[in-house]
Amino acid sequence: MIRKIIASAACCLVACLSVKAQTPEKKYVIGELPSYKVAKATEPITVDGKMDEAAWKNAEVRSLDYFYRADKPVDKQATKFRMMWDETNLYLFYECQDTSLTARETAFDARPYLDDCAEFFVVPVPDSLNMHFGFEINITKAAYDYMMFWQYYQKRNYFVKGYNPAYKVEVTTNGTINNDKDKDKGWTMEIAIPIDALSNFGRPRVGAKWAFQAVRQDRNLVDDRFRSTSTLYPIYDIRLDVHQPNRFGIMEFLDKK
Repeated sequence: MIRKIIASAACCLVACLSVKAQTPEKKYVIGELPSYKVAKATEPITVDGKMDEAAWKNAEVRSLDYFYRADKPVDKQATKFRMMWDETNLYLFYECQDTSLTARETAFDARPYLDDCAEFFVVPVPDSLNMHFGFEINITKAAYDYMMFWQYYQKRNYFVKGYNPAYKVEVTTNGTINNDKDKDKGWTMEIAIPIDALSNFGRPRVGAKWAFQAVRQDRNLVDDRFRSTSTLYPIYDIRLDVHQPNRFGIMEFLDKK
């Protein structure tokens, strides 16, 4: 009898462990993860790829800690993200460690996401809409901007490339671009997106909340299109790409700091 009890208990334990092992990773919903507090700029911001203005000291600093397609240590290079706003612009700053600066794309509205690239997705409401504005720029400033409709028809995404807002971008690099033989240090990118480029949703005000995602693509070999990806907020499955609106985070507009 005792042997039967022990055997039964062992079977139960194995079954419980099996169920636990099969339990899917927690799937966060929009707004469940910590929101990003967007400080208001206290002075004019010059878009030059540098953080010379004192106002940047008030910006919240976040790391892009969720990595995909990252098998080697070099695929997990650090990225710091900052954001501010004023009545005219939304300001973004990417600060990236990078031992191999790589960018091959030069055409507009093409594929800068295959290079060392910063990406920003935003929709000016705090909800999971199947639409967002997208900005993708590589380190030589080849840009791809669009309105994107997630799984618009038969689970296929649709990009409106005719969305071509005027915005400012500057990049600084510490190293040589497209040289696999040396070791570089990194790059920064500063972006100013006019509030008017995100029109028809209403202008931001103190306390307003928008949905967004910040992404970095990291390519490390000139003749290999492989790149790792990191995001500010986690996504479900990289095979579905990074445009997953139900995984966006929330940005909240503050008055100054």
